[in-house]
Amino acid sequence: MKIAISSGKGGTGKTFIATNLAALLAQRGRGVVYLDCDVEEPNGHLFLKPETERTERMTVPAPVSIDADKCIGCGRCAEVCHYNAIAVVKDKVLLFDELCHACGACSIVCPEGAIIEGDKEIGQIKHGRSGDIGFHYGLLKTAVGGMSPRLIAALKKYAGDDITILDSPPGTACSAVETVAGADLCLLVADPTPFAVHDLKLAVNMCRQIGQEPAVVVNRAGLDDAELSQYCRRAQLEVVGEIPDSRQIAEVYSVGDLVVEKLPEIRPYFEKIIERAQALAAAERPVKTDLIEPLFRPGGERSRARKPDPTAKRPEEVVIISGKGGTGKTSLAACFAQLAAPGLVSDCDVDAADLHLVLDPQVQEEGDFVGGVTVEIDQEKCTRCGKCRESCRFDAITRTDDGRYLVDQVACEGCGVCELVCEDDAVKIEDDINGKWFVSETRFGPMSPAILGHAEENSGRLVTLVRDLAADLTTAARQPGNVLIDGLPGTGCPVIASVSGVRYAVIVTEPTVSGLHDLRRILDLTRHFRVRAGVIVNKADLNQEMTEKIRTETEGVGADLLGEIAYDDNFTQAQMKHKTLLEYDGGETGPVIASIWEKITKLLKKP
Repeated sequence: MKIAISSGKGGTGKTFIATNLAALLAQRGRGVVYLDCDVEEPNGHLFLKPETERTERMTVPAPVSIDADKCIGCGRCAEVCHYNAIAVVKDKVLLFDELCHACGACSIVCPEGAIIEGDKEIGQIKHGRSGDIGFHYGLLKTAVGGMSPRLIAALKKYAGDDITILDSPPGTACSAVETVAGADLCLLVADPTPFAVHDLKLAVNMCRQIGQEPAVVVNRAGLDDAELSQYCRRAQLEVVGEIPDSRQIAEVYSVGDLVVEKLPEIRPYFEKIIERAQALAAAERPVKTDLIEPLFRPGGERSRARKPDPTAKRPEEVVIISGKGGTGKTSLAACFAQLAAPGLVSDCDVDAADLHLVLDPQVQEEGDFVGGVTVEIDQEKCTRCGKCRESCRFDAITRTDDGRYLVDQVACEGCGVCELVCEDDAVKIEDDINGKWFVSETRFGPMSPAILGHAEENSGRLVTLVRDLAADLTTAARQPGNVLIDGLPGTGCPVIASVSGVRYAVIVTEPTVSGLHDLRRILDLTRHFRVRAGVIVNKADLNQEMTEKIRTETEGVGADLLGEIAYDDNFTQAQMKHKTLLEYDGGETGPVIASIWEKITKLLKKP
């Protein structure tokens, strides 16, 4: 039995639920295997504390360099690359390793054999045990884009024979899809806040799109849950259990302990979830695809992300990011947008965009984002030679018992290799609309948001498009000042696209074991791209010892400590009212946020 624990956004308590369920199931005598598929920011090991028995290095064949003596600068490699990982500048071929998805298209079309391929390390899988629990987790290598699904696919091979808990990445993009696909049940963790309810809708759509009928776990129950309850009724979602809102739970979580062991009074809540989840996982349940709510209506100008141009001049961009979700990144981004007004804002958290819930943008322009292609095989033309299947590095082409070759649309990343190798013109490729872009006006200035479609790939390219839209607005309006980017949690492809080339990165963290772990990962990423970074500690008084460790970590790597914000329920209340904290009730926190922004603006003036 495989139970995936996922969420529309980070910070709802996904790993908190997954680790406590695994521990409780093991105590009941079940054979439990825990797979931490959140390979960009794996945190399950911080709570279950496994002993690592071995480490497996994961590699894929990929271009590692260009043979300058053989290359004639024809540009065919750049033309066929759907990931913008190759550019030709002044007859010189540039390989952007961080964007490469290792599909092999460039090697196939190069007439001179100038593309040199080798084994590219994409990460590691660590194997061990936590008591009676078999524990396996993936760790994506820093600044490696587009490889999360392949690392997750390798990790899933270690599922157990009894109960496997899959701790999924948050969001609705390819990593979450790869994790959830094939599970017997997907539990979506949400809390009763506007951000979480909005993103729950996206996650439900994603699950139903790939043939999963999810159920819901409500964390932090006790807040105003009218909107969440209303949505669950409308979407015909079963709520299998609730965990109460409690600062005591947050404090236990902050030090890496399990609530089912430290707070016996909370244990019955998890017992209830286990009973119902096992029943649902064992049952045949129809998928309510008729209840999928469309995110957008196609229409308008079709746009693609531009090819990288290292010589292009960009506006000064400040990106707000976090190693993990739920740290308050978007709430602070909204406050900074208010303090920087009038200015330009980009919401690059494209697969779980929430900033619009606070800024209430009024759409001025919109269009379709074309990030890749849809691939189908014409069975009348296909001679069943199998070259397409042999060449596909994503295992997206399957062979039926009667010899036909079919494309698995969930696994397909639209690289186009199958078309390149097919000698029978049997592969049909059409532009794929992966999302929607907007140019909007808010009460604080212009904004360029976007939405990624259900279960879609290409989030990195959509992030690039959003940044390009903001740059164009700056040029057209001759807008002074900076572009403020609400970035993404994690370290994968879309985060790379939001961080590379920016002027300054603001990292929001919180004083928990997972917050510190993920801060280290995101600081590695900003250093890789030589982007100066500053750190904000939110909920700093939740765990003073951990806050001190974050101070030490920040100073140790040469990052700026921008400020510390105390635990403040007004952030949640402001969300409920669709306002910034400064608009709702700044209280003691308002001046702290203002001083942080003042510090950022002073740092931006430095060379």
